Amino acid sequence: MGYDNHAVLGFVAVVIGVIGYIPYCRDILRGTTKPHPFSWLAFGVLNGITFIAQVVSGGGPGTWVTAITAIATFGIAILAFTRGEKDITIFDWICFAGALVGIIFWKLTSNPLWAVVIVTIADLLAFAPTFRKGFLRPYEETISLYAMSTLKYAISLVALAVFSVTTAFFPAAMVISNVGIVVLLLLRRQYISTTTRP
Repeated sequence: MGYDNHAVLGFVAVVIGVIGYIPYCRDILRGTTKPHPFSWLAFGVLNGITFIAQVVSGGGPGTWVTAITAIATFGIAILAFTRGEKDITIFDWICFAGALVGIIFWKLTSNPLWAVVIVTIADLLAFAPTFRKGFLRPYEETISLYAMSTLKYAISLVALAVFSVTTAFFPAAMVISNVGIVVLLLLRRQYISTTTRP
């Protein structure tokens, strides 16, 4: 696949990513979606780190979606602190601290592969408060965002100019985690709707 094809796929992944954030931000402003501030702040930092590691490793257009995700997640983090989840638990603090520890470990290594692995683990820890909230209050999350994120990361994998563990590990993990939360939200909504029927 030539660079032009990678660029087209990279652009498509970015467009899908941007489109996915529109209904999510709309629902935050309406008050129907309440993002967890810890998750989204960590997402912004971790996506920024991953973007740098991917670029250094020659990821090319497949890295664009990581860059736009970093920018978008910082924006959502700002909204989350004013309009998001207010029920912050000890579990949330532990996961957030774990994500920060992951960032520290990343700073201690000069190996891009280890940086991506550590950041991916930290990102999954950052995702945990959102999973917890999604389990308890599945209607306070916008499923379309996670479905679109699954698609954008899947396309970004194909758009990578250099396909290696370093460039592909993070987006592959994001496909799995986003599929996981979509399934969780759908199952929990179905369970709640069936148990609350008269």
